[in-house]
Amino acid sequence: MVRKKIDKLSVTLARLLSARGMSGTLHEYRVHGRWEKIVGAAVARHAQPVSVRGKKLALVVDSPAWMQQLSLLKPVIIEKVNSVVGRETIRDITLKLGEVAPPGIPDEEPLPARAPLDAEDRLKIEGYVHGIEDSEIREALRRLIEKDFQSRKK
Repeated sequence: MVRKKIDKLSVTLARLLSARGMSGTLHEYRVHGRWEKIVGAAVARHAQPVSVRGKKLALVVDSPAWMQQLSLLKPVIIEKVNSVVGRETIRDITLKLGEVAPPGIPDEEPLPARAPLDAEDRLKIEGYVHGIEDSEIREALRRLIEKDFQSRKK
């Protein structure tokens, strides 16, 4: 009997996104999604990530006082971001004065319309995820694959 090595789901997802040229986007989502955990609630109320370009994280900060404080904390924030993401994703941080949305309130910008999936696409997607026992992981992967299918249809 030949044993086949099974990769972790995170490794498989990272490989899939990398093949599609989306590995940078994955790291950006990780930073955005875990921002409060990375910097703490107090900092998250006054500064939020805007984008990751190359290895530079852009933050919007709500006051000059917080901008000064965060400029002193850049090395600490960079280290925390990289440890959460799991590799050296960020080397520098830029700070810009602006409005910071309160945590938990989504942006008011509407999401772009997605192309509808047909029955054949849904059947393929179900085939990809049917063997995943953890329902939370299965649903997250299903949504990710659906978005990928929809983006290809545009």
